[in-house]
Amino acid sequence: MARGHQKIQSQAKTAEKQAKIKKQQGHSDQDQKKAAQKALLYVCAICKSQMPDPKTYKQHFENKHPKSPLPEELNKI
Repeated sequence: MARGHQKIQSQAKTAEKQAKIKKQQGHSDQDQKKAAQKALLYVCAICKSQMPDPKTYKQHFENKHPKSPLPEELNKI
């Protein structure tokens, strides 16, 4: 069992290894959430639900809000 200065050096070396391994694994959860959020471009005017493309937005609107008139941006599709 290491004591004193050797213990501190060992902990630093282990921390470096762990950081290197974590970096090699790829993106963190936070990075993935940011990327996913950027992909959600369309926001439903009624329920504020987010969709990635206009086709999905139109399907959502037709299924979830059938009595409401379609927004102008969806009438073109």
